[in-house]
Order: sequence, then C-alpha cells, then structure tokens
Amino acid sequence: MNNPEEKLKKFLQTKNIQGQHLSFNQSCHSVEEAARAANASPKDFVKNICMIDNNGNLIVAIVKGEDRASTSRVEKALNIERPRTAMPEEILEKTGYPCGGTPSFGYQAKFLIDPRVMEMDTVYTGGGSQNSLIKISTKKLQEANDGEVVRIRK
Repeated sequence: MNNPEEKLKKFLQTKNIQGQHLSFNQSCHSVEEAARAANASPKDFVKNICMIDNNGNLIVAIVKGEDRASTSRVEKALNIERPRTAMPEEILEKTGYPCGGTPSFGYQAKFLIDPRVMEMDTVYTGGGSQNSLIKISTKKLQEANDGEVVRIRK
C-alpha cells in the first residue's frame, strides 16, 4: 500500500482501534503547525521521537509536544547503550511513514511512553503524512503500541 495515510487507516480499522483520522490542507510537521491545523492547543499533542539502538532496532519515545526526549533516560529505561536519533530516511524505512507524520503505532518498534502523556485523556499524534493527525485516547494509544510507561523526557 503506497499511501501511508490509507495504510494507517487500515491498521486502525483492522485492529479495531478507536481513533479519529484528520487530514488537512496545511502542514502538521511541527507541534505548532499541527495545533494551528487542528485548532487545538500545543499541549494536546505528542511527539514520536524515533531512535536507533546499536543493533539497528527502532525505539519510539512518545513525549508531550512541549517536552523533549532524553536518549540517556531511554538508555537507562532499556538497559542498553545510548541510542541515537534516527535520520528522516531511516524513519521512513523502518516505519513506512515520513518524519513529521509518523504515528505512535502501526509498525514494529519498542514504544516508550512518558508518564506525562498518560496524564492526558486524549492526544493528537502523527496521522501518516505531514498533513494529517490521529486524535486518540491515551489508553487506546498505549493499547495500540503496547508501550511501556517510563520517564523518558528531559
């Protein structure tokens, strides 16, 4: 399936995950752009920070939009050598989604969710392209990615 948005919608449908897919005519690449597009507060968004461990495995650190992910906290949480931030081409290769549109689920990775994310009821995450978002409850997000809740923000 070539269209990443359609691939993500199919994943939601197949796995029976309640999430609302939203498409826009403007970029949702940054939290600020996404908030403007969705007419929402930047506090309602999560970021998916893709990292690569020394074995080439993908780790996705999910933090609130205003937070930053810490590679040293990910290192400690997983008891591994410090991972590095993935390059945009690696993100596309490993997830099937472009940087700036990467969802919080729907591909093979180790997902880590910061506890501040789980304090929220509903969040917006990447919707499969730089012009789309998914609005989803944090409970459903965690179910969709089987994420481990651990402090990973700086």
